[in-house]
Amino acid sequence: MRFSLFSSALVASLIGYGSTIALVLAAASALGATAAQTASYVFAICLAKAIGSAWLSFQTRVPVVLAWSTPGAALIAASEGVTLAQGIGAFVVAGGLIVLTGAVKPLGALVARMPDQIAAAMLGGVLLPFCLALAGATKAVPMLALPMILVFLLVRLRNPAFAVLAALATGVGLAFVLGQTGAVGGAVVLPHLGFVMPELRASVVLGLGVPLYLVTMASQNLPGFAVLRAAGYSPPVRPALLITGGISTFFALFGAHTVSMAAITAAICLGDDTHPDKAQRWKVGLVYGAVWLCLGVFGALIIGVIAALPVPFVTALVGLALLAPLMGAVSGAFTAPDHRFAALVTLVVTASGLSVFGIGAAFWGLLAGLIVHGLESLARR
Repeated sequence: MRFSLFSSALVASLIGYGSTIALVLAAASALGATAAQTASYVFAICLAKAIGSAWLSFQTRVPVVLAWSTPGAALIAASEGVTLAQGIGAFVVAGGLIVLTGAVKPLGALVARMPDQIAAAMLGGVLLPFCLALAGATKAVPMLALPMILVFLLVRLRNPAFAVLAALATGVGLAFVLGQTGAVGGAVVLPHLGFVMPELRASVVLGLGVPLYLVTMASQNLPGFAVLRAAGYSPPVRPALLITGGISTFFALFGAHTVSMAAITAAICLGDDTHPDKAQRWKVGLVYGAVWLCLGVFGALIIGVIAALPVPFVTALVGLALLAPLMGAVSGAFTAPDHRFAALVTLVVTASGLSVFGIGAAFWGLLAGLIVHGLESLARR
């Protein structure tokens, strides 16, 4: 294999892992996961990405690169009063819905009818509180956060994909130099997969499972397919939905939330720099899968390093990592004048953190936006 296949896969994997692993750990913490369950969560989702990327790339001869659902992790991290078993039940439902979307055409058509602006506004409402927390984290640990922000802004001018990774390296280095870390736990051992029996609770399925499915489809899978088309490939939509949905459902039993098509990191693997022969570029998916397998193996050590860092540092890193997704979500939410008010209602209700009958704000924001959209559509008619 060409060395460029390895370099592209390695860069894409490190960016995807380093820029959002803190958010995944925050999601596990929100569900009350123990240290062992968190290690299982990370290992399971790394395995899901490794297996899915390698399998789809080999079967379709298209360079398919998978990602964990970053908006989905943010949605989970924002949830309150949800146990790990209930969260896993929601993950199983979300994965099952992705499978059904690939298998049943009417369901896919129904999802496609949802206004993109309302889906984007729901995502924006989920991400906004995390980005707002960046200011408070900066005040709490200015010696760490301010250099991180400066590095983030400078690197972003040249290469936005590396900005969060550079900020992470800067913050970790400063934390150890300044003595603002605790004891580093974890070990270089293969973590085990810990099975958790899912609990299906209606309020959690509606408040977490359905929104997780929708944000994964709208903000990850659809852009991922678009990136493949832009690179000159015919995206394997049905196989990708069936495989990612099936893998997500299986690995949910060990703590992992959904995996999906990648967009930003996929673009790194789709250019001529990866392989000059477009027909051979699919092999990057095999290397990408191998890199993610290694990241899963060393997950316990990486988790130990992040756990030793100050909590405000992790909050600041998450806020920086979600600025670009928030910008994309808000931009998409307010593109069409006819949908702007409905999108605004969706964003405000979702960001409010409203919880009624145990159902989270994402569901109520989506419902409020669809009601306003329906009323405005009737008035225009």
